[in-house]
Amino acid sequence: MQQSSSVKLWVNLVIVYVVWGSTFLGVRYAIEVLPPLLTNAIRFLLGGIVFFLFTLLRGYSVPSLRQWLSAAWIGMLLSGVGNCAVAYAIGFMPTGLVALLVATLPGWMVGLDYYFFGKQKPSWLTVVGLGVGLVGMYILLNPADSLAQREIPLFPAFLVFVGSITWAWGSLQSPYLDMPPQMQTTAIQMLGGGVFSLLMSLFLEPGGFTKMADMTTQTYLALAYLIVMGSFIGYSAYVWLLHHAPPSLTATYAYVNPVVAMILGRIIVSEKLSTRSLIASGVVLTGVILITFGRRASNRAAKVS
Repeated sequence: MQQSSSVKLWVNLVIVYVVWGSTFLGVRYAIEVLPPLLTNAIRFLLGGIVFFLFTLLRGYSVPSLRQWLSAAWIGMLLSGVGNCAVAYAIGFMPTGLVALLVATLPGWMVGLDYYFFGKQKPSWLTVVGLGVGLVGMYILLNPADSLAQREIPLFPAFLVFVGSITWAWGSLQSPYLDMPPQMQTTAIQMLGGGVFSLLMSLFLEPGGFTKMADMTTQTYLALAYLIVMGSFIGYSAYVWLLHHAPPSLTATYAYVNPVVAMILGRIIVSEKLSTRSLIASGVVLTGVILITFGRRASNRAAKVS
């Protein structure tokens, strides 16, 4: 029984590693035609509706209003704000670098968890990791240089950081809320994120729906991949991990996804990174790994005490 649970844990972890690493490329293909916020809305609204209907066919009852609101709130933070920021940023920089910015998630989780949730003091290894990560981000964003010399635009990068903060908050808050069964939680979270994305698209992307007439076979395939693999399979695996795996282990996807995204971006669409970006990537990922191992050490120390 324990072995079966361990296998399920690692299967879900690998799904999040690989599938979510590949969705950055899927978003890039979709936004070649569609606006980014509308892309996110279509992805999660369709996915959420189909998935919720599937749960009803499986015999699930309709959740209570409190459970609906809890799941929709977390969905707005994760698939709404978080994924809208990512979709927007992919229009301005290589997918691998967007994934790298998202990799700051464990750092945000450490800070938010300490100040608002667990009140657990970060270990020295975590603090070192945060410092290393900040150095890497400074190298990557290059804020002291002129706009002409800067490889990454600061505003899209800032939005990704905002999305990562909301994602971290939602991930930490989720276990404390009254949620429906896991499958319905996934469906309602997708619906919450989809509704938020649709409202933002209507407000910020006037005329965005007219772009749907220009959708190509590639656009449809990209959306299908994002809905089936990124939402149904990847998002379901992530929700399962939130409730069955230590947060420090779940957060490891943040430094695997950028590697997957960079490899796929290089092989499939020939994305090239400068020497500065490659050095910064290595420094940031080193910091993320130190943060993750530091959180594990803190958790073990807390259990012992």
